[in-house]
Order: sequence, then structure tokens, then C-alpha cells
Amino acid sequence: MTLSRRAALATPAILLLPRAAQAAFPDRPVRIVVPFAAGTSSDLQARMIGERMAPLLGQPVVVDNRAGAGGTVGADAVAKSPPDGHTLLLGSNGPLTNAPVLQARLSYDPAKDLAAVAMISRSPLTLTVKADSPWRSLADVLAAARAAPGRIAIGSSGQGSATHFLIEQVMAAAGVQFTHVPYRGSSASVPDVIAGNIPLVMAEVSTVLPTFRGGQTRILAMTSAARMPIAPEVPTLIEGGLDLTGGSWAGLVAPAGTPAASLAALAQAVRTGLADPTYRQRQAELGAEIVAAREQTPEGFAAWLDRERATIRAVAERAGIRPE
Repeated sequence: MTLSRRAALATPAILLLPRAAQAAFPDRPVRIVVPFAAGTSSDLQARMIGERMAPLLGQPVVVDNRAGAGGTVGADAVAKSPPDGHTLLLGSNGPLTNAPVLQARLSYDPAKDLAAVAMISRSPLTLTVKADSPWRSLADVLAAARAAPGRIAIGSSGQGSATHFLIEQVMAAAGVQFTHVPYRGSSASVPDVIAGNIPLVMAEVSTVLPTFRGGQTRILAMTSAARMPIAPEVPTLIEGGLDLTGGSWAGLVAPAGTPAASLAALAQAVRTGLADPTYRQRQAELGAEIVAAREQTPEGFAAWLDRERATIRAVAERAGIRPE
């Protein structure tokens, strides 16, 4: 065989080497930045999905907690990370949809600086009262609010939180006015409703469930589209005449510019993890809904985020919420 013949035969293999190298993703550990403290629900969600993604990706998935400024510190760090798919953000309502309407000097644009990977969790909120409250239904609460406009206090888990925005949506849809009392999380508002210090709260289902099962609180309505298996006796806002759904959610995003192939590989690992029966069981115990298949893809999650941002902007404008 001549030298030129050998060279010709070797050329295809040589040309394929760069492609093979480029296809090796991930080639090192993947980091999920959680913009909240260890032990929070976001931290738990990241660890649950991360441990299922790792064997599918063939690399460790580590959780890096970077708390601060309502989740925007961690989000900013990811937005400024190399767009190679090895750094992800466990994003949620606060840093991805609510922050732009609350913070005038936000250091990143979630719509432009972050790329969707997949939604991993969505949980309804609850309209909750003390167990011995005279209000036994959503209709009772709305009737009381109409009889005393602005005189009934309702607690949220914080200014600009998912619970706050749902309160604003309820007031607009029902044509009533509550006095909003922001707390530092539902772990503070729920004990206050049990103590009788506030008559009504909008709170995360995971926080309320233990008190509901323990007979300390009564859930008047959930913000899910249908009744939840964890509390099938509790009606939805829709059943109460308000065409509203919503809640807290979590999803993975990457720095803008991350290759589409890397986003697809990450999303596939998420989808496989979400289908794990033990994962689904744990999510159900936490009060989470099953995420739609479409929202488990980069394209579907991106479209969902666009719609959610538009909804939040409209709620903020109607409620007079201005960035500070």
C-alpha cells in the first residue's frame, strides 16, 4: 500500500476525532447552584433530581448553595458562568419571574441571560385558616371580605413571593380587598395563623400539610388545576368560582449560549429522573404535581417561562407593584 493510499484511508478517522471529542458531554462534574440555603425546599429538589441525573450523565452532580437577595445572587453567578452546560441553576419563581418586576437594578436578565433546561417540580399553594375558624369555605372568606373591604388581613411568605402574587390574583378575580401582611416564609406565617394572630394565610402546601393533618389548620382551597391526591377532600380555587391556578415551582436553567446538544442531554437526564417511581412518590409526599411532558424539554420550559413572566408583569402592573 502506498503512503498516499494509507493517508487517504486514515483521513476519515482523523477528521472524526474532533467530533467525538465535542460529543463528550459532560466531561466533568455538573454543578447545580441552589440560590437558597441548605435544607430549603429548593435545596431538597436539587439534591433529589441531581442524584438521579448523575448516573445518566456519567458524571457526579454536586449542589452548590449560594443564598442571598431572594435567590438573585445565585442566579447572577450562573448567568455569568461559562456556557458549557456544566453549571446549572435550580431556578424558581423568585429569581426567574418575580425579580424583574421587584428589583430595579437586577444584575442579570433571566429572559436573556439564562437558557431553559427543564421544569422539575410544581406545587400548589393553599388558602389556609385556623382549624376552629368560622370560615369553612372560600365562599365564606370572600363574603367576609366583601362585607369588610380591606379589613381582613392575609399573610404571605414574603413581599413579591409566589404567595403574594397569588393573593393579588385572588383579589382581582374575586373583586375583593385584603390587607396583605408579608412574613419571612410560610414557616413564620402558618404558626401565626394557628396562634390566632392572623386569620388567613396563603402558604406553601409542604408547610401546611403537617398542621392540616394534625388538626391545627383547615385548608379552604388549593391553587392546583385539580384536587390533589395528598388531600382529596380540599377543593380548588376553580371549584370555588375563581379561574385561577398557580403555585411555587422549580426548574433547571443554564447560562445563555449553552449548546443546544448539551441542553438536550441535560433535559433527557431530567426526564428520566422524573419518571423514577421512587422520585414520583417522594414528590407526591411533598405535595408536588406531575410536571407536563412538554415542560420537561428546553423548548417547552422556555415557552412556559415566557407566559409566566407575562402573567407576573400583568399582576404587578394591576396591583401597583413597582421595582425598587
